[in-house]
Parts: sequence; structure tokens; C-alpha cells
Amino acid sequence: MADSSTTCATPRTDVAFQRCISPSCAATYGVDEVLVACTACGGLVDVVYDWDRLGPPDSWKFFENKWSARRDRLAFSGVWRFYELMQFAPRDNVVTIGEGQTLLQRSAGVAEFVGLKPDGLFLQYEGMNPSGSFKDNGMSAAFTHASLVGARQAACASTGNTSASLAAYCSSLGAMKAVIFIGSGKISYGKLSQALDYGALTVQIAGDFDDAMARVKEVSAEMGIYLVNSVNPFRLEGQKSIMFRVLEGLGWEVPDWIVVPGGNLGNSSAFGKAFAELREIGLIDRVPRLAVINATGANTLYQLYEKRGVRWNDGATAPDVIEQYYVEMDSEARRASTIASAIEINRPVNLSKCLRALDTCDGVVRQVSDQEILDAKARVGAGGLGCEPASAASVAGAKLLRDEGVIAPSDRVVCILTGHQLKDPTATMAYHTTDQDQFNEVLGKRGVRRATFANRAVTVANDVDEIVKTIQLYG
Repeated sequence: MADSSTTCATPRTDVAFQRCISPSCAATYGVDEVLVACTACGGLVDVVYDWDRLGPPDSWKFFENKWSARRDRLAFSGVWRFYELMQFAPRDNVVTIGEGQTLLQRSAGVAEFVGLKPDGLFLQYEGMNPSGSFKDNGMSAAFTHASLVGARQAACASTGNTSASLAAYCSSLGAMKAVIFIGSGKISYGKLSQALDYGALTVQIAGDFDDAMARVKEVSAEMGIYLVNSVNPFRLEGQKSIMFRVLEGLGWEVPDWIVVPGGNLGNSSAFGKAFAELREIGLIDRVPRLAVINATGANTLYQLYEKRGVRWNDGATAPDVIEQYYVEMDSEARRASTIASAIEINRPVNLSKCLRALDTCDGVVRQVSDQEILDAKARVGAGGLGCEPASAASVAGAKLLRDEGVIAPSDRVVCILTGHQLKDPTATMAYHTTDQDQFNEVLGKRGVRRATFANRAVTVANDVDEIVKTIQLYG
């Protein structure tokens, strides 16, 4: 479904532009420029729309009607079905491989685990995307912009999912080459295998994700390679569509809570932007509360937001406090460490945008242990939707917030499951194994002491009677 052309098209500069998110700067740029930061102040930039000129739909019914036009490649895409809410490129220039065919599913079993009413917990399962994670939503938009500017190479730093998605889109286009940067031993084989299979050039450096992120930014700037990490503002435009589909799944009713894992903070940033824009144009009259969940071993946002009081504060985000925290982290040689490898990040590049989203959505931040993550993952799996460990941080976080009384038992809560179970089968097998050595090797060193909801294989003799007895006993 992807258009293999990388010929420059005419951007929609009449209705869209880029703008620094800092109110004290607010420098503007055309959508035909490639930016990872404001050239005036170094801050992050947004894609902004002239809604008066666009005249956005005044009813969700407009988008519902697109279901009858599924042969249109934009209507088929769960991202570009909402084209009218992110018109930075001509329709013919859109790059899509059928992303966004995802599911919002009510889960009574997980609701019980969290402490909610049976109809109060919903799982937004982004593992159904072509590369198996939410990244495809943003990558579709990033590659649409890359095609606008005639990019020939695209690069990213990755803990796994970004590289898999980048490689998938590059291979589908054919004419664009993928370069991925990974840290030493910081990527699961389930994800790395995708990037290798899709033909990406994989560069493994000595260091972790934060090191890889620093190097890829430098190399991309020096070599003119298109950078697709979520510091790219067009990546976040595509990720807004996750919230559009959540609302679609809820009959366009706003839930009480959105709970999302916090790694590089791209999703939380995109979600806050989505709700701010929807409220601005009148498609919703209120926004949900937002909860961002860190792993305890990669908890920068939690430490800054909940412990040191860092807030958006209209762009005055206390950079001195943030920098002091990073200095302390470096002086103590603290590296991110969690079984939830997709959020194993100490220096989230979208920190300021996430702070803005938390302000927009009256948000909270929490941290959960690897033990809590894996127990939540097991309950999600028992309900029929397998997810990677990082995804389950959202469910573990919802349970924590419910235990604290922050989430009420009657609230409607949407937990974002960011990636497919098969992204990291090693963690799943170790949790359910009967082999204590395997458990200790994979999970024990992460502080996981028990497999509370393990579903272990049962060993039985190769005998029909014995098999029958076992099924009767355990079945």
C-alpha cells in the first residue's frame, strides 16, 4: 500500500506549520523543513494547524462514514482515516502500510485485577500494527513527511520497536535505506530480528539507549539523514491517532483516564496534544486525566514530576532542576535497568512535551516495579491479549492508582498496550517456567522474586491414562 516515490511534493504550508513549544520563543517554521529542535532556542517543536482555514469536521459522524470507503487507502489506515485532523501533506503523498487496525477491548478480568467494575477497564491493543507495536502510527506520519522533503535515508536510536517499525517502512518503500543505532545488549531478539529481516543497517554501539540517541542525532545532522525518533514532531502527529481510535471505540465518549507507559514520552506527549486540539475545535468538551507510568529502574519522569515538583509552568519547566538531576544520575553512574526494555530510558527526549500534556490533562506520574509489571502482564495474557512487558506497566500503574484511591472504582479507564507479546517472548517464558535457573537468569537479577500468576507446563508420562488423569486434575 506504500507509495515508493520519494519525489518532493508541495507541503500544505497554507494550513500547517511548525512552531517552537516554548511560549517565550514560539519561532515558526514551514512544514517543508526538517527539524528535531527549534533553531532559535533549542526547544522542541510542534506541528500546528490553522483550524480556521481547515474548517475541521464539526461531528465525529464524518469519520464514521469513512468505514464505507475502505478501498481508499487513507480510509483503510487507522492513522489516515483521520486525515482532516493532521493535514500537513497532500493526500497523494501519504505513506501507509495499513497501520492502525487496532482494537479497544473491554476486559473484565483485568478490571477485577485492577479493582474496577467489569465494564470499567479497556485495553487499547497496539500490538496489532504491522510491525507489532504502536510505533507504526507515528512512523507512517514521519515517512509521509520524509517523502515530502525527498529523504533517501532514515535513522533512529532504538530499544527495539522503533527500529523494527523504521525498517518495515523503509523496506516497503524500497528506495529509502534504514540505519538503526542500538546499545550493547539493550534490545530483545524478537525486535532485533525484525530490523535485520527487513534489511536495515544495524549499528551497535558501546552504551545504552541514551548514548545511542545522542550519537544518532549527531550522525543524522552531519550526514543529512532523516531522523525518525519521537523528537521528530511528525512522529507524534501519527501517534495522536491512537486517541482518535480510543474515542471511536468508546462511541466518541471521553474516558476518565488514559494510562500509558512512559519511556521516551512520545505517546503521552502526542495524547495531550490530541486532546488539546480536539477540545479547541469542539469535537470534545472535556479531556481525560492522564497517568504516565515509569518502570522503577527507569523513572526519570517520576523523580522529576512527583519528587522534585517539575511542571510545565507555561514553558518554564525548571531546566536547572532537570539538569541537576541528570548531573546526579551521571555522577552515580545510574543506568536505566528494567525488564520492560521498551521504556528502559533515562533521558526522555520528549520531557517538556510530556510536562505540557500532564498540565493539559491534570496528569499524574507513578513508578512500578518489574515484579508488578510482570504480574500485570500475566493477567493481561490470561484475558487473551498478550503484550510485551512495557505495555503491562500501564495496567500495573492503573492498579497502583486504584489502590491509592486516585482512580475511583466507577471510573472508565483505558490502558494502552503498546506492543505485541512476541516482541519479548524470553520474559514471558521465564515468568511461566519451571526452571528456576532460567527464572533467576532472566528475571531474578531484575528483582523479580515470584511468578504470582504463572501458568506452568505440567510434566506427564507418555501414557494415555496418565495424560487423562493430569487433564482431569488440572483442566
